[in-house]
Amino acid sequence: MTTSRRDFVQLSVLAGSAAGLGLVGRAGADSGKPAPAGKGLTILVLGGTGLIGPPMVRYAIERGHTVTLFNRGKTNTHLFPEVEKLHGDRNDNLGAIEAQLAQGRTWDVVIDNTASIPRWVQESAGLLKDSANLYLYTSSISAYGSISQPGVNEDTPVATIDPAEVEKVKTVKDITGANYGPLKALCEEAARQAFPDRAIIVRPGLIVGPGDYSDRFTYWPVRIHRGGEVMAPGHPTDPVQFIDCRDLGEWYVRLVEDAAVGTYNATGPASRMSIAEMLYGIRATTPTEIEFTWVDAKFLEEHEVQPWVQMTVWVPPDSEDGGLEQVSIARAKEAGLTFRPLDETTNDTLEYWNSLPTERRDNPRAGCPAELEQKTLAAWHAQQGKS
Repeated sequence: MTTSRRDFVQLSVLAGSAAGLGLVGRAGADSGKPAPAGKGLTILVLGGTGLIGPPMVRYAIERGHTVTLFNRGKTNTHLFPEVEKLHGDRNDNLGAIEAQLAQGRTWDVVIDNTASIPRWVQESAGLLKDSANLYLYTSSISAYGSISQPGVNEDTPVATIDPAEVEKVKTVKDITGANYGPLKALCEEAARQAFPDRAIIVRPGLIVGPGDYSDRFTYWPVRIHRGGEVMAPGHPTDPVQFIDCRDLGEWYVRLVEDAAVGTYNATGPASRMSIAEMLYGIRATTPTEIEFTWVDAKFLEEHEVQPWVQMTVWVPPDSEDGGLEQVSIARAKEAGLTFRPLDETTNDTLEYWNSLPTERRDNPRAGCPAELEQKTLAAWHAQQGKS
């Protein structure tokens, strides 16, 4: 079973919609409590309670900034009781922000973590363009028109879409694998139009770590810690890229402190990481007995084992989406993006996973089902025995 670009992006959206995780400590990263910023900023966060939001807000507060959250008030409501919270809905109710603006309220920075529909950004950025200095929009590497080749950078053309198709998208339920990337590209343009020369666009890759509800990276620590024979995909040298949510969220704060206007790809690691390096790095966090069996991409396809969703994080490098794991992050590193160790992300992800209810852990949203793994491994060994 092949995974087309449309299927690939659709699976990403369904899995959780959108690390530089080296095997050593973060080069240049802050250690311990962050040093206070030179000037405290007032920051309005659209979202702020899921995945990258909590570490970003926590880091901003630690650095002396004043944060206001705007969201529906439905996710992680226990977080940040000391922070001002405005409630509303990006889809149809910005009234809480409008009320603040009517009183002359301003912010230094707007950080938009939630928008996937261009109209949302047009409305929020348009509303705030005269009441904020900077607008940081969270886009996606899926915004590119093609990710088949390695080395995609910020100047690579983005995806396009028929305007008539955009008009059909009213809520997140209307977002599909076909329109997700082009819609993100249009969201970027809406931010730039409202904040010319004052917009920061970040295109993350796979975001992982504690709080990740997609289970894509999580599959590997959970599976490896279970031990036994583990099916590993493709060739050990195939590249992978991903970023810890905390590295991304904290970097956002430093970007706005520096007013680092521009567009950035945001994934990792700092240097090339192979799937073998990732898997063996995760293995190093457990004493459990483990044996990796490498099964090539063609065999996996023939046995309907899907990349990305079942063999998570990994995509065959010669596939339609092979460039996804080889995106250039040179610009982001120059702008101060840093990466924590793989073992830290692994252990903290496992701790988060083990804190979830049993029912949730019994129904992971990504990863290879045990029955399919065993069946495929048996077929692989049978084929190898005949060759």
